[in-house]
Formats: sequence, structure tokens, C-alpha cells
Amino acid sequence: MWYSEPVARKEHAMTTTTAYREQVLREVNALPEEYLPYLLQLVQTFRDSVTLKPAAASLKRGWHEARTKDVTPIHELWDGIDVA
Repeated sequence: MWYSEPVARKEHAMTTTTAYREQVLREVNALPEEYLPYLLQLVQTFRDSVTLKPAAASLKRGWHEARTKDVTPIHELWDGIDVA
């Protein structure tokens, strides 16, 4: 059938995701109890840093930064970056 390849890809992705989830959970379960609060904080910080913020929140923050002049001059944005 013409749709079998995307379905197979989706099933493979789900299997891979499940395998990663199981591996992460094994690692968490192997930690001593006293380290769990630190791990929780680490995971929450990681999730916050990699997930996309809603567009409205991002626009609101950017607008606030522009109004309060909390900005970086454009010529400074490239400092230290080798674009050659």
C-alpha cells in the first residue's frame, strides 16, 4: 500500500522513543533517593531550555525588551563569531 512507509517510519520512531524513555527511567531508578531532587531540577531546567515558548509569550517578552531598551546593538551580536 502507498501509505505503509510513513506508518512504518512512525512506528519506528515510537519504538525508538519508547526505548529512550525506558533507558532514561532505568537510569533514574538506579539513582539513590537523595539525588532525585537535583535530577528533577536538572530535567525541568533542560525541558524549559529546549521547548519552544508560545509565540504570544515570546512576542510579549521581545516587546517588553524593546520598550525598556533591554537590547543588544546589532554590531555587537556578531562579536566573537567567525563568519569567514
